[in-house]
Amino acid sequence: MASETLWEIARAEVEKSGSEGDGAEIGEKSIFFIGSKNGGKTTIILRCLDRTFSIVLVLDLSKPNDLWPTMENLLQATKSHVDKVIMKLGKTNSKAASEMRQKIRSNMQKDHPDRELIDPFLIPLVIIGTKYDIFQDFDSEKRKVICKTLRFVAHYYGASLMFTSKSEALLLKIRGVINQLAFGIDKSKSICVDQNKPLFITAGLDSLSHIGSPPVPGNDIRKLHANSPMELWKKVYEKLFPPKSINTLKDIKDPARDPQYAESEVDEMRIQKDQELEQYKRSSSMSWKQIELDS
Repeated sequence: MASETLWEIARAEVEKSGSEGDGAEIGEKSIFFIGSKNGGKTTIILRCLDRTFSIVLVLDLSKPNDLWPTMENLLQATKSHVDKVIMKLGKTNSKAASEMRQKIRSNMQKDHPDRELIDPFLIPLVIIGTKYDIFQDFDSEKRKVICKTLRFVAHYYGASLMFTSKSEALLLKIRGVINQLAFGIDKSKSICVDQNKPLFITAGLDSLSHIGSPPVPGNDIRKLHANSPMELWKKVYEKLFPPKSINTLKDIKDPARDPQYAESEVDEMRIQKDQELEQYKRSSSMSWKQIELDS
């Protein structure tokens, strides 16, 4: 009721908790901070939480055609904003900015083979796929493409990935992840990459070799034209799940190839990135041939 005081609400919570079991451990607890106005309550809370700030991206698995554009738009906007904030912080406190970059890199083992191939968010990122109860009834090939794609995106951005539904067991796992983000509780080391089960992958525990190459029809990945591995996965995904809002604009000339916009340092970097992409395509193509031989 709106007329209830804070004390009455707290007492009701305690009585409710006490009636839920005979001395059983309660999984969820509430803490009320009370005291003088401007007396430092917020300061204590922030210091105890270590100013935790994280991003949780929630995607609807039951709408695969909306999944990529939703994910892409939100991640790009968020990453752009975070990068600007970190850059601004670096101008006033370069040590703090450097520590943030090092901390997010620490999620991955120093000897991880993908350490130099990914571009992690500078703040913790969790991607949650919802409505798994609907998703699990999808065609096997569709589930495969969605799972592999989300695994690649999550791994590339240094994010944790997990699927959930109304199931209490799955929601309990999500609650554990949220607690970890808020209170710094140790991360779970469990992992599930089986496309026939709800995915659960903590940041840094996946790898490009385990994810494999994009599931291209005919396995001829080198025929696809893309400027980066992320764009390559996007093209493959959207072949099976085209966005509902189709862009009718005609292809325009790539300004990166236009002589009037030539910039030596930028062009050299562009060439290097093109070479890295071709190497990724070749290695992915070889992986597919190896899989075919093994099977």
